[in-house]
Amino acid sequence: MSAPFKGDLPYDINFMHQKYGVHKWIAENKDNKELMKKFLKFRLSFLMEELQETEKAVDEKDSEEVVDGLIDLVVVALGTLDAFGVDTYRAWDEVLRANLDKEVGVKESRPNPLGMPDLIKPEGWEAPTHRGNHGIIPNAFQ
Repeated sequence: MSAPFKGDLPYDINFMHQKYGVHKWIAENKDNKELMKKFLKFRLSFLMEELQETEKAVDEKDSEEVVDGLIDLVVVALGTLDAFGVDTYRAWDEVLRANLDKEVGVKESRPNPLGMPDLIKPEGWEAPTHRGNHGIIPNAFQ
């Protein structure tokens, strides 16, 4: 089964999970809170591993592995959301909305030695909410 690549990352990740049986495994195990907790922690450790590999590639000045590592981080992060049944499009839109409601300014709590524009939360800013879009993540908590 070759992928009908769409360049639509959540769709492509969902397709990959269907191909490799991730959704089937989740459906069979979603009520096992201990297993879901282990799975979530596994995915987080997977992200840390990919981040460390990417940092190593930067230190080694390996552009190929930097690009690969950054994409792997996206794949694992989106894959985790997909596996847990979160509507990634909805979550993305909510975070993007909140970020676009920020203003350029200086964030005193985070030094910005590069002089690039920084984003700050203006008065009345509303944080993103994912209420009703947690998928089965609560199944990982006891």
